[in-house]
Amino acid sequence: LAAVSSVDFIVKFSQPTPHQLIKKIMPDVLVKGADWKSEKIVGSDLAKKVLTIPLVKGRSTTKIIKKLKNL
Repeated sequence: LAAVSSVDFIVKFSQPTPHQLIKKIMPDVLVKGADWKSEKIVGSDLAKKVLTIPLVKGRSTTKIIKKLKNL
């Protein structure tokens, strides 16, 4: 994550959705994978801008989380 200079911070949450967290943060930009439609992204009503980014074959947040847990 240190290599991603445009990311201010990442927050783990335990609620079913991150809506309350997004409401507290009120981000300028909310980013999700392109497998989500912008209007279906939780918190899209709170962010100034919503972006979707292309998925990369062989990469996933699940794999990243598993790798981090094994450090």
